[in-house]
Parts: sequence; C-alpha cells; structure tokens
Amino acid sequence: MADRNRTHDRRSPRARHRAVLLAVACALVAAGCGSGDENDRASHSPRPVERAPLKAAKPGLPGMPPLLDEHDLYAADRPGRLAPQVKDFPARIYVPNTGSDTVSVIDPKTYKVIETIPVGVQPQHVVPSWDLKTLWVNNNRGHDLTPIDPATGKAGDRVKVHDPYNLYFTPNGKYAVVMASMDRQLVFRDPHTMEVRKTLPVNCGGVNHADFSPDGKYFIVSCEFSGELLKVDTAKMKVIGQEKLPFEGAMPQDVKISPDGKTWYVADMMADGIWVFNGDRFDRPRLMATGKGAHGLYVSRDSKHMYVSNRGEGSISLLDFRTGKLVDKWHIRGGGSPDMGGLSTDGKVLWLSGRYNSEVYALDTRTGKTLAKIPVGQGPHGLAVYPQPGRYSLGHTGIFR
Repeated sequence: MADRNRTHDRRSPRARHRAVLLAVACALVAAGCGSGDENDRASHSPRPVERAPLKAAKPGLPGMPPLLDEHDLYAADRPGRLAPQVKDFPARIYVPNTGSDTVSVIDPKTYKVIETIPVGVQPQHVVPSWDLKTLWVNNNRGHDLTPIDPATGKAGDRVKVHDPYNLYFTPNGKYAVVMASMDRQLVFRDPHTMEVRKTLPVNCGGVNHADFSPDGKYFIVSCEFSGELLKVDTAKMKVIGQEKLPFEGAMPQDVKISPDGKTWYVADMMADGIWVFNGDRFDRPRLMATGKGAHGLYVSRDSKHMYVSNRGEGSISLLDFRTGKLVDKWHIRGGGSPDMGGLSTDGKVLWLSGRYNSEVYALDTRTGKTLAKIPVGQGPHGLAVYPQPGRYSLGHTGIFR
C-alpha cells in the first residue's frame, strides 16, 4: 500500500487535480466510476481522436465512373494509358471521306493509307463507343451507322439510324445520343442496338457537337446553323437552357470543357475564335480570337494546352489552360484546311483532316512541324485516332475520361 501511495504522490499536480475532480464527479452520480488513475483509464478507455468531418463527394450522374482526379477531367488520358480492352488494337487513323462514301485507314508509323473501307452515304465522323469496343461511322445522308471492329479493322452490317450527323454517349454509358442535325432532334438510343429510347425535339438549327459537365449531369450542345448553344439535363433528357451567341452569323462547332471543369470553350468558324464561358451558370460568353475558321478543339495529354484548328487559314492555335491565354500558333506547311481529329497515344502527334484538300495532316506537338500530308478521299472530316488512352468514350472523334 505504501508503494502505491508513493507512486500516486509522484504524479504531476495537474494529474492529481484531474483525479480529485473525477472522484467528486463519481460521488455525485449513481453510476459507478473507474479509478482516478489516468494510466489505468488510458489502458481501458482510449481517448477518441477528434477528426474533421469528411467532405462529401459531389454526387454525379448515377452509374457514371468516378473521376480519377476531381481537378483534372482528363487524368485518364495520359500517354500510353490504354484500357485493357483496347491495348492490343493496332494503331490506326480512321478518316471518313464525306464526298467519297469511304473511310481511309492510315498506318501512323508509315503515314500511308493501308485500306479504304466502303461505308454509307456522306460519312461525317468516326466515333468510338462508350465501351471502347466499336467504332461507329456516322453516315449522315445514308441514315445509318457502319460499325468497325478496331481489333480487326473490318466493317460490319450497317444499322439504320436517321440523320446521324454526330454521335455521343452519356457518361454512365446508358444512352447513345444522336445529333440529328437536319431533323432538329437529340435522339437518345440504346448504346448497342441503337434502338430509340427518347426523341428530344430542339428549337435550334444544326445540333452538332457537345461535351459533358464533370459530374455528367448536363451537357452543352452547339447549334451551328442558328448560332446557339443548348444546355441539356442528361438524366431528364430535357433542354434546360438556350442561348444565342452574341455575334451576327455565328456558327459554333466543337465544344470542350477545361481540365478543372470550370470553363467551357466553343469554336466558331464564322467568329474566327472560341467562345469562353462558365457552363454551370451558362452565362454570356466572351470571344477569344484564334484564327480564321476556328473548328476543332483537342486537349494535350498532360492537360496543359488545348489545340484549336483554324480551318480557314491552315493553322493551329495553342491555348494555355493555366493562364487562359494563347501561347503559340502553328501553320501547316504549304497551307491546308485542318478540321477534326485527335492525338496519338503518346500525345506527340496531332492528327487532323484537311476538309477541303483531300488530305490528312500529322503535326509534331512539341514543335508544330508538319510531319506529313497524306492524300485521302474527298471531303475528309471527323477522323478518329484509335486506340487512345481513357476508360470510356463520350463520343465524337474521341472524348475520353
């Protein structure tokens, strides 16, 4: 007993004070209390560690794969980061020739056309499916889609789809969304069979290109013939906003969202630049001049820059996402009409169709040098570089997340 008392007495004044307070508290309550010795109490009832409440993740579109990085929508698109289902696909450039009703297939290693595939009437874009397993050729005036197996390069039987100018997929893979340009409709279809699930009439002319918000809950569509933008609720399949661009004769084309998900860009081939705005607020956009006939928008593999193809002057402008300013401009050797395309798997080459020159351009993304000009069919348009890094496709010539 004497030993225990000596141990107790050696405690600090602060510890003895706490023990007295605890003893008084125990005497005032009916429930039993443990020993006033802090060492004993600690060994049986550890003091809970107070933690700051966890910040709830912003809920996204049901069924949509979560972002790899909430600060970078394109984090899955890094060089060589191919999904398992595409890693063995041969690297090819698929070029729809609207005037020839064919798709030219280019080997990117040799810069040569190795095959020409007959498709439907007036093919506009080659679109990777949401699950990355199929390439859909949008035969606009033929009113059908030609599936191509990217593993073999072989075309399958055409699927009837009316007025498929362009094709997108909801971020959860639930629907294909056909941009029925002349029909003035967005048509939500089964992503595999292409059976109609809902037809959404729109009050604008020439629905064309689109991109999705970070949470997938809405997407913004360009209407090239009426110079307007639409904001569409993805789950409700309903137009929730419509805005006329503040430029007489505006003709909006490609749509792209910044890596941080805060800024939207829309190329305008008549305004000769890109419109910049906040998609959440869907506020009045401001115009940034890039070059004559601004058309296609592509994000670099490191998410630092965006390439803007200026079809009317044969150039490509570079936008720095961090500063929001243009930092360079490349001119295609000998001129050209750069339209739609995409980046190589390693991000070192930008491929673009030459819409009015029956050719395809390959440009070095480090120097801007024209590496090749490859003859193809008439009116090459929405070419697809395939495969590309990413977990799933949102459509067009390859918007990957």
